[in-house]
Amino acid sequence: MEKRKPNIIFILSDQQRADTIKAWGYAHMSTPAMDSLVEGGMSFKNCFCPGATCTPSRAAIFTGMYAHNTGTYSFNQWGHQRTWVDDLADSGYWCINVGKMHFQPRDVSGGFHERVVVENPTSVGNWGGNGDDDWGKYLSFHGEERPNYRHQSDPEWLEKWQGVPWHLDEHLHSDAFTANAACGWLKARETDDEPFFMELGFPGPHEPWDAPQEFVDLYEGIELPEPVDFPSDLSNKPPQQAAIRAFHAGADHESRIDMPNAELDDVMRMRRHYYAKISYVDQQVQKVLDTLKETGHLENTIVIFSSDHGEMLGDHGSAYKWLMYDSITRVPLMIKDFRSLGESQESDDLVSLMDIGPTILEMAGGKIPTRLEGRSLTPYLKGAACKARTAVYCEDNYQVMRRTKDEKIVHYIGATYGEYYRLDEDPNEINNLWDDPEFVARRKELQLATLDWLATSSYANYGYKTESESDGEYGIRWHGNDAGIHGDNYKPKDEKMEL
Repeated sequence: MEKRKPNIIFILSDQQRADTIKAWGYAHMSTPAMDSLVEGGMSFKNCFCPGATCTPSRAAIFTGMYAHNTGTYSFNQWGHQRTWVDDLADSGYWCINVGKMHFQPRDVSGGFHERVVVENPTSVGNWGGNGDDDWGKYLSFHGEERPNYRHQSDPEWLEKWQGVPWHLDEHLHSDAFTANAACGWLKARETDDEPFFMELGFPGPHEPWDAPQEFVDLYEGIELPEPVDFPSDLSNKPPQQAAIRAFHAGADHESRIDMPNAELDDVMRMRRHYYAKISYVDQQVQKVLDTLKETGHLENTIVIFSSDHGEMLGDHGSAYKWLMYDSITRVPLMIKDFRSLGESQESDDLVSLMDIGPTILEMAGGKIPTRLEGRSLTPYLKGAACKARTAVYCEDNYQVMRRTKDEKIVHYIGATYGEYYRLDEDPNEINNLWDDPEFVARRKELQLATLDWLATSSYANYGYKTESESDGEYGIRWHGNDAGIHGDNYKPKDEKMEL
């Protein structure tokens, strides 16, 4: 009898730092569901995102290509791009998205057969969609509205530091709605004859940090880690860092937060509510795991958990994202195969969320298109010897990051300044050595290495590589070319450039 293909669930939280999993050694956290994925699973302790904000990171993750090849550096349109979900669907998987994907425009299929769309809790407007998203409609069915514009209606908004306990019935919370929708879909699924892939995108812990009060109470009276390099005048950092901080202090949006005037007590309040929201997301993850077990799906399911990027949380005097500190670019990644449970494993090798697509396609028994720049992580799951990456990369707006185990360089496009850190000596990225005469030569070597990566990646992926029906090789097809005209440059489908 042919072995059944596994169901695959990719759980993607939003804006979750890597140092928020109790089972990873962060004792202040309360994350029993995430801990259960660590137990008997594979933990990747050095996983990095390809974009420092939601849209660029998700576009890179799901297209399998970096921003310099897709043009998605910020809040750009990317819903027209082909995703590896399309490839998974073509291989026979039923694909469903429940929750946040951050497509632009919002309501495209993106390769999914079904979608339950949930955007940010305070998304003003419809994000390029047709009316409100599914969660917004659910609120309206219950006589409620999205909690927008509180920065205008609440005179104490700035004093709350985005910590606002949920004010409506719990089932109306966007994270609860997302989990409940996923559980409802799993309960309604009657057969495992056709394998399924589910992207389960929780809106949390993206701000506002609005977990119910009982989750905030979990973090009262316990010692929490303080922010690094706080307060910081950012005097040896590129000017964009102070500009971002000032922008959020004056923004006409609910993300408004006055970090230039924050005191330590303010930041610790912020942290308490942020951790509470992670614990609330954790509870929702547990609901889904319980439903998988109740419906009999769990024994043939692989669960992958990660987040699109992290959160500054007061480090270096900043909040949110947009920058290339590890607080933002390092994210949790756990993979647990419930078909063959074993001992807990972990790896400190550098990996990237660009690896998610190739990993899932290989798990599903499908081909990995050469346009995907990541590499499959399945050898790690099998205990095989793996050649570790020497560097990972992240792109966002005006920045390109190259990070190795011991060094990080951040190139600011069009600027003479930048960031260079010796992580082996300065893991908190406090001492920017960009202009230090002792390290200028080394910094230039790393700039050249970054240029080489960009050139190689651009050449390898200047358009979409598709499999030619006639010769079984991958050629270049410009996206949107309905004639399907191929370029002259081909490479064998099993050959892949080492980037």
